[in-house]
Amino acid sequence: MSTNQSIKPITTERKGNLHIGGCNLVELAQKYGTPLYVIDEATIRKTCQEYIEAFKNYPNIKFMYASKALCSLAITKILNDEDFGFDTVSGGEIYTVYKAGIDMSHVLFNGNNKTRKELELALNLNVGRFSVDNFYEAELLNKIAFEKGMDVDILLRITPGIECHTHDYIQTGQIDSKFGFDMQQIDTIVELIITKYKNLKLKGLHAHIGSQIFELQSFTDEVEILIKELENLNNKFNIELSELNIGGGLGVKYTAEDNPPSILELADAIGKSLNEYSNKITIYLEPGRSVISTAGVTLYTIGSNKTTSEGKKYVAIDGGMADNPRPSMYQAKYTAEVANNNENETELVTIAGRYCESGDILIENIELPKLNAGDILCVYNTGSYNYSMASNYNRVEKPAMVLVNSAQSDMIVNRESLEDLIARENIPDRLKKI
Repeated sequence: MSTNQSIKPITTERKGNLHIGGCNLVELAQKYGTPLYVIDEATIRKTCQEYIEAFKNYPNIKFMYASKALCSLAITKILNDEDFGFDTVSGGEIYTVYKAGIDMSHVLFNGNNKTRKELELALNLNVGRFSVDNFYEAELLNKIAFEKGMDVDILLRITPGIECHTHDYIQTGQIDSKFGFDMQQIDTIVELIITKYKNLKLKGLHAHIGSQIFELQSFTDEVEILIKELENLNNKFNIELSELNIGGGLGVKYTAEDNPPSILELADAIGKSLNEYSNKITIYLEPGRSVISTAGVTLYTIGSNKTTSEGKKYVAIDGGMADNPRPSMYQAKYTAEVANNNENETELVTIAGRYCESGDILIENIELPKLNAGDILCVYNTGSYNYSMASNYNRVEKPAMVLVNSAQSDMIVNRESLEDLIARENIPDRLKKI
């Protein structure tokens, strides 16, 4: 079974209390506090190795981790060790990757509204590829590159018109997407690059059709469209484009009802679509969620509970929508388990967050042993888009993150303090006199 088809990290075991990476989760909660993000290093590495093994017959395929899923110094270092490059979408992600000691030629800068400051940072740090998203960016990037006396290798981000069956908010390849050039605009931007934007060196095309995708046909359709467009451009403009970035988006298993394709099935589908082009062009694949999601869990401490007059029971945790906004934003569903040794009879409960929103519900109607205040709840598959989307809503400090491996735990993101919350704030002198 592929790691993206597992709800739990590969090292998960029950020995009285739950253990991951050889570490007792209850002891981790006691040592580091909760909420606590826990990342299993072995699961990350195995997933990377699965990708490399699955695509071993296609040597021209290269992997770039979608950093937006979870970006930190330690995570970046692990993925670099496993021969992954990096897809970045902000100056912050670029700087994190740079500070982790990564070869910046293996980095792509993507995004639909890159600022001048971010473009200058990326150029100064020698980012290897820019995915140009629109006419404004092409003009601006060429101007900055000209000022610096630099040539810039670019891909064109295009919208291939594929609507994959996922949540509307995480579809990105449909015709009316905010991302990329429409198919009808491609000839115009290519002609501008050839005739006017002399500091931009066009290498190929880039598309990303969405996230949490279960339908392999979406990927095969994308590859076929991109190859056809690459051929058209090469013939029409007498150029030699030889790179395709097909994005990522492979889904993961959050609940028992989810049935994502395996990494090997993805490789077979993409490989068949490439046909004879597999040895003629370089293909970049950008997995994010499927690399990191299963490796992560979040630990919470159980607090209050309430049973309504209709009989619905709410059990509250010490976190919620600020450390995991996905249920509120996407109606995302999760699987959870009590981490401590709780042998009580089960009951149907709703796990509620601590934040001042009625919509702060982490899991609706889950069967768990009767919970007591102080119990530790382990929510699975929180490695992606939890820490990276976390906020300080209600002025609550962001959680810590620990990396576990071979019965060792290491803090890789410190818990925010109350002082951190106000560290960048000031009271003007005129207000101090009032």
